[in-house]
Amino acid sequence: MQQLENYILGSWIKGDGQGQALYNAVTGAPNFTASTKGLDFKDILHYAREVGNPALRQMTFHERGLMLKALALHLRNHLPKFYELSYQTGATKADSWIDIEGGIGNLFANASLRRKFPNESFCLDGDPHGLGKAGTFMGHHLLVPKEGVAVHINAFNFPVWGMLEKIAVNLLAGVPAVVKPATVTSFLTEAVVREIAASGILPQGALQLICGSAGDMLSHVTAQDVVTFTGSAHTGLMLRSSEQILANNVPFNMEADSLNCIVLGKDVTPDMPEWDLFIKEVRKEMTVKCGQKCTAIRRIFVPEDKIEDVHIALGKALAQTTIGNPFNEKVRMGALAGNTQRNEVREQVQRLLASSQIIYGSLDSVEVIDADAQAGAFMSPILLLNENPFNSQEVHEVEAFGPVSTLMPYRTTDEAIQLAKM
Repeated sequence: MQQLENYILGSWIKGDGQGQALYNAVTGAPNFTASTKGLDFKDILHYAREVGNPALRQMTFHERGLMLKALALHLRNHLPKFYELSYQTGATKADSWIDIEGGIGNLFANASLRRKFPNESFCLDGDPHGLGKAGTFMGHHLLVPKEGVAVHINAFNFPVWGMLEKIAVNLLAGVPAVVKPATVTSFLTEAVVREIAASGILPQGALQLICGSAGDMLSHVTAQDVVTFTGSAHTGLMLRSSEQILANNVPFNMEADSLNCIVLGKDVTPDMPEWDLFIKEVRKEMTVKCGQKCTAIRRIFVPEDKIEDVHIALGKALAQTTIGNPFNEKVRMGALAGNTQRNEVREQVQRLLASSQIIYGSLDSVEVIDADAQAGAFMSPILLLNENPFNSQEVHEVEAFGPVSTLMPYRTTDEAIQLAKM
């Protein structure tokens, strides 16, 4: 197995020991290991502040924006390599397109924002404000980059997008980054960072990568740093409550669990195009990325007299979704990120079953093509029915982060609004 390396202090360095094994989500075979044992996280952050930060600070907004554009163009020349690795995360080509080319698109989008800023290393915020008579006392906000580092702790579902959408912002702002991707899919993030480092487009210290545990890194953040986190609410709250972050009032941005919903209007009937759009959208949100999206629909609110019709229509739509090896062009839904993730989804579904019932799919079996359903992290789409959504807490609190959604009835528009807010 290949051991992933950490890009720190301007070099590629392996952690000590064998590290954590990473698996091919499709075959279940181990393919990489990752370790950060032996790394000095205090030195890593110091390097970002003392080397990367000054280099970025002296650049103008326009120079930073053009740097992002050059980086996006460079990465676009290496797409085949990224796609090949992405298949090992269980993603289909369409899933990978969202992650890889969507991530690169974030670089382009942020690069274009340079035009909204002056060609300076600073930015004036608004107009001067007179605070005294005859203009003897005035106030004007001057915006400059923070003198610290952005620490990004990312989720497993978008190993490329998750990194690029974040570093695009801090790099345009003139702040370096240390990226800690979720270990399970970090092999894809590492491949992208290798191309970034090889390009020489970013100044030294502008981007560092750690593949594996974050160790005691958050014990060394300061008030000039920023920490972002994408993942579970439980982990996010734990990190945000760490002593160093609280003591130094370190900005902490968190994107965590969300139970997004979709509502079918009371006037929509099966013979209308809106009906077809509704069914198509629910199926897409349940199956794209195997349901591993923060924006995936988890709660489906339908007029009570149309529950059966929606159930039948969704069942037919889901049954047409071919599941299996993403390398097969016929496949429309691949695997979850790993067997650990599959087990977690099953556990969350069991919690939902306290007040709901499965009306489509199975937790125990799934038909796949070109793959071993048990060795790979494959799972059937699961459609649940909760007939009493006002009397159930689980369905509004528990997120099964996979191809899982719950169908629920409502009687009036006011009820639908109330349920959506729960």
